Amino acid sequence: VQLVESGGGLVQPGGSLRLSCAASGFTFSSYDMTWHRQAPGKERELVARIDSGGDIINYADSVKGRFTISRDNTKKTVYLQMNSLEPEDTAVYYCSARRGLVYWGQGTQVTVSS
Repeated sequence: VQLVESGGGLVQPGGSLRLSCAASGFTFSSYDMTWHRQAPGKERELVARIDSGGDIINYADSVKGRFTISRDNTKKTVYLQMNSLEPEDTAVYYCSARRGLVYWGQGTQVTVSS
């Protein structure tokens, strides 16, 4: 099982980034997928969740209206489009796959700073 995040980086406040998480080694289309983040000195928190079919989506209140989670089951990839980024969004972003068991990626750093 492997989850590989990409797309992180340094962006100015108000900017955008698109994170990707490529999956392999399991039946991607059967798993719910999430994006979590962890800022320095803080606990890991849920940012967004999408069910296996892409029909049920939930967001943390702090990112509603700014972030969009999506998935492409043919490409075995989940995405997080992040717009109107704020310094408070600075964190390591992790994707996870969930169906009873939970698999995590290694994370990608997002830094929002001028």
